[in-house]
Amino acid sequence: MSLNFTTATALSLCLTLSPGQPTPHTLAHASPPWPPINTPPQRPAPSPPWLPLFNGRDLTGWKHVGPGSMTVEDSLLHGHGGMGLLYYADHPFSNCTFRIVYRMLHENDNSGVFIRIPIEPKEEWMPVHYGYEVQIDNHPETSGEDDYHITGTLYSLTKPLSKPGLPGPQWNTMEITLDGPRTIVTVNGNKVTDYKEGDPVPPRKFDFEPQRGRRPNTGYFGVQNHSDNDIVLFKEISVRYAK
Repeated sequence: MSLNFTTATALSLCLTLSPGQPTPHTLAHASPPWPPINTPPQRPAPSPPWLPLFNGRDLTGWKHVGPGSMTVEDSLLHGHGGMGLLYYADHPFSNCTFRIVYRMLHENDNSGVFIRIPIEPKEEWMPVHYGYEVQIDNHPETSGEDDYHITGTLYSLTKPLSKPGLPGPQWNTMEITLDGPRTIVTVNGNKVTDYKEGDPVPPRKFDFEPQRGRRPNTGYFGVQNHSDNDIVLFKEISVRYAK
């Protein structure tokens, strides 16, 4: 039986190899002598952008209910009289983070940021009782209230994890995250509140405190003008949606 050229050549090569040398078969399946190409690590997806709700010029997109008013002065949102509420009327919010940059006109002033308001408010008390007020007040003891009423808490419902609110006229940055039924509040980078619907809360002490009960995952957003004696100036109100 005759062998063709290719088979004969391979057989001859195998016969002339010294013991321990690679065969044509092992040579064909050997790893290449160069190092493998490393796939570069994937860059993390960029965070969603911050979208301004307050444009610094006028009250486009906002409506006011209750006594007093809100105006724009020197690119700042300024409350007059009260108690009233300026709310963002275009749509409700869920699964997002609000960023609010504010300062007190005096050493200490009283205001609030409202979230999870179930429907568009027609008066100022419905958001108090059926939404959440994230409090702005560094010294609630001056009005006979306790730490459950301090800056960054859900007013009268949660005890603060920290007390990082700065007095006027220093600027503060508050971030409020709505994550389904969970609400997280930070002030100047420090966590003050981490609350999930159904967590235990204390009983009401005053008739002006909110009704107890669950709030919706989706709701309207607003800021309070408390009174002429309590003036908080807002420089930025923005929102960033979850990825």
